[in-house]
Amino acid sequence: MSRWKGLPEELDPRVRQLVVRLRRVKDHSGLSLRQLAAKTGYSTSSWERYLSGRCVPPREAVEAMARLGGEDPARLLALHEVASEASGTVTGQRAPAGADAPRHHGRALRITLVAGSVALVLAVCSAILLAVRLTDGEGQAAAAPLTASATAPPGSPKRSETPAYTCRAERIYGRWYAGNSRTLTAVLAVGHAGPEVAEAQCLLREAGLSPGVVDGIFGPHTRRAVQGLQKRSGLVVDGIIGPHTWKALRG
Repeated sequence: MSRWKGLPEELDPRVRQLVVRLRRVKDHSGLSLRQLAAKTGYSTSSWERYLSGRCVPPREAVEAMARLGGEDPARLLALHEVASEASGTVTGQRAPAGADAPRHHGRALRITLVAGSVALVLAVCSAILLAVRLTDGEGQAAAAPLTASATAPPGSPKRSETPAYTCRAERIYGRWYAGNSRTLTAVLAVGHAGPEVAEAQCLLREAGLSPGVVDGIFGPHTRRAVQGLQKRSGLVVDGIIGPHTWKALRG
């Protein structure tokens, strides 16, 4: 017969009743703590805690003890349920070998808290990064109009990139040239840009018509000047420079 140590004075009477009954069943089985651990799957240290009243054993451990000691499981389980309610232990949960249930729950709680903290930090970092990206995007969008011409016709160069043109009108072999292009066939209309347009603008000025600034951009002023030349020359008044209008400009 095993000689058991006295149970703590502060132990709840309902837990004490279960522990005393488990000790009797263990003595009746004739098994040592090591043999009991081998047959039930619960470690020796766990059974030491159960039988010393330090914690309430899991339901399955109680059932295994009853089976090994030839005890009616119903009676032991009834005592176990009352003791579990008294100690606040969840019944029916099996603790892993070598560790009791409270320790297992404590470790799981710590893991959960750490994982939650990490997730919170990652969420905050993601929010900050997103805010920075949005701010950068808004700054770039706001700066875009400062570097692009909002009024230049499609296909025309930006104002900041428009080359400077000069008019040096001279008559060569019976034709007028302004020093920007020698074309006789280029087709030009509103939206076009380049040295051919600047050449036409210079020749329109030479003909006494006002195409606006000689900037190489075919805009409304240039179109009105072209129409004036076409009307004066008896050509189709369409505001488009083609071979016939070039002939009138250089004639």
